[in-house]
Amino acid sequence: MSGYILAIDQGTTSSRAIIFDGGMGIVASAQEEIRQHYPQPGWVEHDPREIWESVVKTVRQAIASAGIAPASIAAIGITNQRETTVVWDRKSGRALHNAIVWQDRRTSEICDSLKADGYEKLFSAKTGLLLDPYFSGTKLRWLLDNVDGLRGRAQAGEVCFGTIDSWLIFNLTGGRMHATDATNASRTLLYNIAAGAWDEELLGVLRIPASLLPEVKDCADEFGVTDTDLFGAAIPILGVAGDQQAATIGNACFDPGMMKSTYGTGCFALLNTGQDRVASSNRMITTIAYRLDGETTYALEGSIFIAGAAVQWLRDGLGIISQASESGALALSADPGQQVYVVPAFTGLGAPYWDPEARGAIFGLTRNSGPAELAHAVLESVAYQTLDLLVAMRKDWGDHHIETVLRVDGGMASSDWTMQRLADVVANPVDRSAVLETTALGAAWLAGSRAGVWPDRQQFAQAWACSRRFQPLMEETERQSKIAGWRSAVSRTLSGASYGAQIA
Repeated sequence: MSGYILAIDQGTTSSRAIIFDGGMGIVASAQEEIRQHYPQPGWVEHDPREIWESVVKTVRQAIASAGIAPASIAAIGITNQRETTVVWDRKSGRALHNAIVWQDRRTSEICDSLKADGYEKLFSAKTGLLLDPYFSGTKLRWLLDNVDGLRGRAQAGEVCFGTIDSWLIFNLTGGRMHATDATNASRTLLYNIAAGAWDEELLGVLRIPASLLPEVKDCADEFGVTDTDLFGAAIPILGVAGDQQAATIGNACFDPGMMKSTYGTGCFALLNTGQDRVASSNRMITTIAYRLDGETTYALEGSIFIAGAAVQWLRDGLGIISQASESGALALSADPGQQVYVVPAFTGLGAPYWDPEARGAIFGLTRNSGPAELAHAVLESVAYQTLDLLVAMRKDWGDHHIETVLRVDGGMASSDWTMQRLADVVANPVDRSAVLETTALGAAWLAGSRAGVWPDRQQFAQAWACSRRFQPLMEETERQSKIAGWRSAVSRTLSGASYGAQIA
């Protein structure tokens, strides 16, 4: 098949542009880090203008590196960090505040107040989400309440709200398109995932004017065309999905029971439940996996806030490694007689505990503990947290529904040590995708299939390849002992006002 596809992957720590050819091979890519802003403890922000400029820069670099004519790009697919919230002037396109990042915890009091007023069941029933600062709705409420004049301007229809995908679409199309897709909409606390529409009752509870909201489209749909002067051609935007849903698509998890786990800044496991909108009893999230041709496929999701970010902490905070790739070798040299646990609750604990007040802790230190033991504990914490999610999902949907193999991708998936320990802890085979850039691949497939230059869903699934399968090797007695130590560490880390469910 002919025609190139451009994937824009705007993540938490960087923006990337990747150009794929008609055979789904990577032709060129470019990447640029974006700055993290921490105005107060627990607050995380990005500069929306910097995000936009980094996307333009990396796309131009990728096109130049590929040596192709911009007009030969058949379509653009966008994938993005989810829940990160932006508001901007509808006429000028100027951002009216820094973006509030998904990791930000400033809206804990708003969430607590809504829970105290008995609203959590309402939000959960309609959105599949929990009342947690993680999601966009309370971030938007905070902006309306705290940015001078913003609420009045919003009520007058002068302001746009969006997650990063909407912000990019608006800028790419010169302000002609204010849109999002169903996966990103499903992460806002404002979207009814059963009705497939913004929910007036929830908007009323959060005091958010409907005029702020973008149009919601399918994941493979018409999202406008880029301004010609940006890249030298008017390129259609034909695919959009939040990063974890895009990774689910990139891993070809199209059948109910298939599951993927992506290891980036955080870790996010999605289990395809098909047309079955499973209501979790174990504090998982019920979300939209994708919506294609008007048909919604649902998923159970478990969100771990800190995974690769803990390796960055080893590098930048402690200085015990100079680059992330050194962590596996360092962990391998750890004293096997020590069992150190790191609970990386740097921004609270996510699923299944949902404790925004918890903070990171280290247990089991001895006089002989050093950098190797800390690296070992950090990487191992990713495996334990993934197990917590799998246990909760099995309780929600039943073991017989779930495939025994876990597909993995993301930066940490390149570490053989980490993936072997993951297989050992979850006691299931772990398949590492041959294409670690599955998030970008998923966005590219949405756009490429819509443009008619990439294969359909069935052919794409058949083309998925595993680079290596990791089989569990750990003895069951050792595994259970380690898991018991982890659960003890977590129970001691949870805050006194914990909302967390203990995993039995």
